[in-house]
Amino acid sequence: MVTEHTPRPARRAVEPAERGKAADRTREKILRAAVEEFGAKGYSGARTAGIAARAGVNQQLISYHFGGKQGLLDALRRDWAAAQETRSAPGASFAESFGAYLDVVGDQPDWSRLVLWQALGDDPGGSEEQAEALRTRLAGSVERVAGRQRDGEITDGVDPEFVMLLSYVLAFAPIALPQHVAGITGRDPLAPDYRTWVRDQLLALLAP
Repeated sequence: MVTEHTPRPARRAVEPAERGKAADRTREKILRAAVEEFGAKGYSGARTAGIAARAGVNQQLISYHFGGKQGLLDALRRDWAAAQETRSAPGASFAESFGAYLDVVGDQPDWSRLVLWQALGDDPGGSEEQAEALRTRLAGSVERVAGRQRDGEITDGVDPEFVMLLSYVLAFAPIALPQHVAGITGRDPLAPDYRTWVRDQLLALLAP
C-alpha cells in the first residue's frame, strides 16, 4: 500500500540516444506504411489518415517527421533512387545486373507500383531537377549497356536504348500487367521461376 509517506520510485530519465532510436523506428514505420498506401492508391488517392492507421501511429507524427504527404513522397523518392544506385555490385555482368533489378521490382511490389503511379503522372511534387536526375541516371545506364556491347558481352545488333527499354518493360510487366504475364507465360509473375525464365530468355535474345 502506498501512503503519502511511502517513497515513490524515481522515473528513469530517457536518454537522448533512446529517444533518437525511437524516433527513427517511428519514421521507418511511417515510410513502410506510406509505400503500401501510395502503392495501393497512388499519391492522389492516399490519405495521411490511412498511412497513420497502417503504421499504427498518431497522424500528427507524419507532419512532425515529414511535413505531410508530399514530404513522405519526397523521402520515398530519395530512398528509391538510392536503392537503384546499389542494386548490383560494381563489375557485375549484364545477367547479374538484370537479375538484381528483377529482384528489386518483384520483391518490393508496393515500391514498384509507386514508381508506376509516378510514371503515369501521379506525382505533383516532381520537379524539373528530379526529372533531369532521372534522365541522367537512365542515360548512364544506356551508356553502360553500350559498353557491354563494345566488350562483346551482349549483341550489338540492337540499339543500347532498346536493350534498356526492353529490360524495364520485362522487369515491370509483372507489376503493371500481372494477368497478362500469367496468361501468356503460365507462370506466377512474382515467383522466382518467372524471373529466372525472363532473365534466361533475354540473355538468349541478346547473345553475341
